[in-house]
Amino acid sequence: MRKEYDFSKMKGHKNPYAKELKKQVTLRLGIDVIRYFKDLSKQTGLPYQNLINLYLGQCAHSGKKLTLNWAS
Repeated sequence: MRKEYDFSKMKGHKNPYAKELKKQVTLRLGIDVIRYFKDLSKQTGLPYQNLINLYLGQCAHSGKKLTLNWAS
């Protein structure tokens, strides 16, 4: 294994799978939700956007369902 690698000639070679990993979207989140994840971010050292993504990913993979209770 080399001590150093030269990646200077790698310009223009993008990861072909990068677009499949994440997609930018716009969400309107409650201030309390943002505050919660920003506080958690300070505790964990992870960016709050990553924490939101990790949480939503866990919900999606586990098939977690939201319970809605509409008042009549």
